[in-house]
Amino acid sequence: MTWNRPNLSRAWLLALLPVLLLCGGCGIYSFNGTNIDPTVKTFSIQTFQNSAPNAPAYLSQRFTEDIKDYFQRNTTLKLVPRDGDLQFEGTVAAYDFAPAAIQQAGTLPTAGANRLTIQVQLRFTNTKDTKQDFEQTFQSQRDFASTQDIAAVNNDLTSVREITRNIITDMFNKSVANW
Repeated sequence: MTWNRPNLSRAWLLALLPVLLLCGGCGIYSFNGTNIDPTVKTFSIQTFQNSAPNAPAYLSQRFTEDIKDYFQRNTTLKLVPRDGDLQFEGTVAAYDFAPAAIQQAGTLPTAGANRLTIQVQLRFTNTKDTKQDFEQTFQSQRDFASTQDIAAVNNDLTSVREITRNIITDMFNKSVANW
């Protein structure tokens, strides 16, 4: 009897499929990189307060909703209004718009680009394992053309969300992916 290669490959795949499904469903490891204890079922996110004087008024609420959405899309945890097994609270601590690349234009130095830097302070509490609790400041930034002023950047919601999405990803990785 000769072995038919396509049938052999298919047999291996069928043999491994139950193992892969069991690993994905056990709660300790998942394919999105999370490492959540199976006893953790819920999470709560308090509205991130805005203590950055230059930040637009919408940033606090938008950031809070975006982090909720991110966790709901990437985990099986249930969002609860307060006292979740995992608890997130913090503040938008800095929203700084400053020259990033100084260039000489004639006799005067001018900005070749402007940089928006956002910092968010997070307090994370894991009620099931207090060894995982932490407080940390997360930061991300993006450069803009020197022709864009702060008002234009604040109105460019896509760019601001790109910066906050980077911060949210870092928070997610630190809190549930243990990276």
